Amino acid sequence: MKLKDMPISETLVIKELCVNELEQVFPLVSQLRTHLSLNEYIKLVKLMQPNGYKIICLYEDERAVSYAGFARLINLYYGDHIWVYELVTDKSQRGKGYGKLLLSYIEKYAKDNCLGCVALSSGLARIEAHQFYESSMQYEKTSYVFKKILNLFGNQENKLEV
Repeated sequence: MKLKDMPISETLVIKELCVNELEQVFPLVSQLRTHLSLNEYIKLVKLMQPNGYKIICLYEDERAVSYAGFARLINLYYGDHIWVYELVTDKSQRGKGYGKLLLSYIEKYAKDNCLGCVALSSGLARIEAHQFYESSMQYEKTSYVFKKILNLFGNQENKLEV
């Protein structure tokens, strides 16, 4: 089910992206996911979308200024919830409330679908992002996330075929 576009003002609108729009937002995504090439990004999104991955962008005058990638998940800890995989605002546009608009849109989507919560993970070094989540968005820091790298994305040529 495609999400509804949400006009914010005469110049701002939130839209869900289709696969054919990924290339145009990659410069924005790459500010957060610096390790990905354009081809890897597109391949991963194509693999994630059948599992419910959605992308929304905030456009200002038809230019993507903020990006969010999320999915509806179910697990024993959060129950039926939204997991936000990416939230990034263009470096030149930060401090204008754009991230808050996107995250609020995701929260409304979760409420409208009777989901238990919205959750996300944020890298330890992203202190400004943590302040944003806690102060501006009233998110609660509940855990650490641990990982052990075995092979980053495995053999990219074999694992990312779509």
